[in-house]
Amino acid sequence: MFNEQALLNELTFKAIRSSGAGGQHVNKTASKVELTFDLESSEVLSEEQKDLLKINLETRLTKAFVLILQCGESRSQHKNKAIVIGRFLELITSNLIEDKERIPTKTPKAVKKKRLANKRKNAEKKTNRKPPQID
Repeated sequence: MFNEQALLNELTFKAIRSSGAGGQHVNKTASKVELTFDLESSEVLSEEQKDLLKINLETRLTKAFVLILQCGESRSQHKNKAIVIGRFLELITSNLIEDKERIPTKTPKAVKKKRLANKRKNAEKKTNRKPPQID
């Protein structure tokens, strides 16, 4: 599909300070990792793959078609980097898969019979609610 190692070379990482409650060490370390991937300038992906990713990742891309992922789960910068790389690769591979086109099928006869029987049953139920006509 694509060369994973070459794709990882196109990523840029930035270490930033994590948000949340402070501690003794929190204001000094930048353990949160931010990954950015410029989809337009990627040389690993083909034009068809880029177009597919633009459609599938439409809500996650910026206007300049840059994907930004962050991870601040761990207190270790290295663990956060590994986690965000894993997320990135999973996101790319899962969104490069094209959906199969659905082939319309006929409605089975049994389903039609069941629907009509249910309809008839409801109609009888409603007619039985009416008071009897006395002539």
